[in-house]
Amino acid sequence: MQAQQSLLTSSRWRPWEFILWALAFAMPLLMSKHALIVNEIAIVALFAISLDLVLGYTGIVSLGHAAFFGMGAYTAALFAKHVMPDPLVGLLVATAVATVFGAIGSLTIMRGSDLTRLMVTLGAALILLELANKLDWLTGGADGLQGVVMGPVLGMFAFDLSGRTAAWYSLSIALIFFLLVRRLVHSPFGGTLKAIRDNRLRAMAIGIPVSSRLGVIYTVAAGVAGAAGALLAQTTGFASLDVFEFHRSADVMLMLVIGGTGWLYGGIAGAIVFKLMQDALSAITPQYWTFWIGLFLVVLVLVGRDRLLKPWTWFKRGQS
Repeated sequence: MQAQQSLLTSSRWRPWEFILWALAFAMPLLMSKHALIVNEIAIVALFAISLDLVLGYTGIVSLGHAAFFGMGAYTAALFAKHVMPDPLVGLLVATAVATVFGAIGSLTIMRGSDLTRLMVTLGAALILLELANKLDWLTGGADGLQGVVMGPVLGMFAFDLSGRTAAWYSLSIALIFFLLVRRLVHSPFGGTLKAIRDNRLRAMAIGIPVSSRLGVIYTVAAGVAGAAGALLAQTTGFASLDVFEFHRSADVMLMLVIGGTGWLYGGIAGAIVFKLMQDALSAITPQYWTFWIGLFLVVLVLVGRDRLLKPWTWFKRGQS
């Protein structure tokens, strides 16, 4: 009874959450010249949330999460180009394909150590990257899949050059998936995931089906990542080999390092900080912006997120 009450309390919305999402949806109007960056943040935030499901809530480290992101991107682009341009239908198809691929991929994380999982997930992304490169008659190869034209959202809202429609579309989809994922992690199922993360052997001892839980959450995370990839392809009208690149997985991992794991808003906060820093630093030093982001990460890890955000605690006695 106490555990159920705790889940209900943690799942309740706080006032600041309503303000945060209202402000997010107002951004394309308040900062109309920066609507495209709002769209990018919404997409990578959804991608970060998907990785947090397997990393923050179950403790599975993956360096190949871009495989699902890229699968969603190419599926949405191919569907729009060869079947129908409706973005919502394409999004559903891309999410379904990424989910199926995630279900197949989940079989690879059931066994082995963390190092094994790292190599297997990374290898899967690299295999898909090479397949997309070789199947140039289908994917466009190194030139990317071009000529993708999307229809209006709900038949009424056409994508424009300013990026406002794209931003609202991505924010809406990100919010829907956020609500679904939030409900999942604050359910009894989510509680078993945290038990697996904290101590897998103890979770097995008390009767939690660890393997099936890992398979389910990995599959769900793959679907969410596929949806993020589909949003990228739909809002840019382009899909390239870049969506499978290692840096995609590395960047989303860095976002969780910045924002924190095991907390859905950690992925969102990390995406906001990372993309704003990338945009600002690349404008100042186009060749060396990664150096400054790397320096920030080193400071963040050495000092600690809490102490970095609350510098006055540095001077408290008893703290190292």
